[in-house]
Amino acid sequence: MDLSFFLTQSFWIKTLELILALSILVVFHELGHYSFARLFGVWVEKFYMFFNYKFSLVKWKPGKYLKWFSHGSEMGAMEEDSTDGENKNSWRATEYGIGWIPLGGYCAISGMIDESMNTEAMKQPAKPYEFRSKSAWKRLLIMLGGVLFNLLLAMIIYSGIVYTQGEQVIRFTDITEGMAFSETAKKVGFTDGDIILMADGHELENMVDQTDYNDLLFAKQVTVLRNHKDTIQIAIPKGFISELERDAKEGIAWMAPRMPVVIKETLLHQGGEKAGLKQGDRMVAVNNVPTPTYTEFTAELLKNKGKTIELQYSRDGRTMVASNVPIDADGKLGIMLADIYSVYKTQTLHYNFFQSIPRGIKMGWEQTISYIKQLKLIFTPEGAKSVGSFGTIGSIFPSTWNWVGFWNITAFISIILAVMNLLPIPALDGGHVLFLIFEMITRRKPSLKFMEVAQMIGMGLIIALMLLAIGNDIFRFVIK
Repeated sequence: MDLSFFLTQSFWIKTLELILALSILVVFHELGHYSFARLFGVWVEKFYMFFNYKFSLVKWKPGKYLKWFSHGSEMGAMEEDSTDGENKNSWRATEYGIGWIPLGGYCAISGMIDESMNTEAMKQPAKPYEFRSKSAWKRLLIMLGGVLFNLLLAMIIYSGIVYTQGEQVIRFTDITEGMAFSETAKKVGFTDGDIILMADGHELENMVDQTDYNDLLFAKQVTVLRNHKDTIQIAIPKGFISELERDAKEGIAWMAPRMPVVIKETLLHQGGEKAGLKQGDRMVAVNNVPTPTYTEFTAELLKNKGKTIELQYSRDGRTMVASNVPIDADGKLGIMLADIYSVYKTQTLHYNFFQSIPRGIKMGWEQTISYIKQLKLIFTPEGAKSVGSFGTIGSIFPSTWNWVGFWNITAFISIILAVMNLLPIPALDGGHVLFLIFEMITRRKPSLKFMEVAQMIGMGLIIALMLLAIGNDIFRFVIK
């Protein structure tokens, strides 16, 4: 097992980026729960970044140092602590800290079954300042607070990026390898490799813009460039959209850019690294079979599962050959691919402050919807293999420090955290939300015993998922 990677500058930069991103995301998530709890007058006992089993790296309770005796209420009924006279309804009464286990964080809210499993306190009569004493809609907002703040954070980050850096866009005409089409699209006249020119005589400016996409989707006639020389008019029949909607329900995209295989990074101890591939290398052929795009390339790799291949690729304008390149049993070469913005020509749109806000909100929302659609893949055998923990998350950060790249990835992880927390698993926010919705519909609260058991089952499922993720990381980065 080669441990040299863990001594490289790249490893430490990625680790620092990962820790910084997780710290920001955990604090912002818990701040969502904390803010809504404080808004509704619920006491918050502890606010921790990372878990502090047995001991804390840092802890601070402002009330111990900022003493005062309250004569009124900040947010409702006031009660004083019998030991030091502090107002428990104040932020000063919360213990803030940093734990030593970087697997998340927590906000200990009075009167709630959570990670602390403080069931003894729950057996006491309910107090007016406790979570369980508040109306169902207030408890629902408290539980959704973390998810809402993570989505808000992503939108703030995207707004900041487009304001300071602008937004890279790609014209349809700059997709030089053209588009790949579904069988439904091919039936009306589209052919793989067609370059989209116009929709109803209107030139399309931005491939990733929803307005241009809708113009194309609802057009009666689409103009394409075929074989890089012939201009073809394709008449779109009535009912075409209905057929595409049926495909979409089955997860079939009617059109997608044909992507050349360009290396972003190779994975440790796998075929790409052993072949000496570097960032920017573009795959040309496998065993002398041309592979101009990802579709042809992956098809050839799958034909050679568990075998070795001869790989032709282009580097700095020169064609190079690597022999005896191993392909794993799943037909993988062990490479990370450059994104579409790195492969095709881009243009930059600039936004002023007021334009950047709605654009950031739209980008955050579109990323959220896209991730939700992809989430179902996790529940397939192939998707289970792709689940990863901190090693996988850390690997997607840039190898050299880049603030724009860092914030882009942090925004995306914030969306992942929001969506994953909404899964209806007890111990996650989504589990609590599910029980609260049940209560709002039936007007009945689940029993304390039921909540305790559900919480334990949920924690068991989360631990099992984490073990799977960590095991996948070990398999990818150590065994291979």
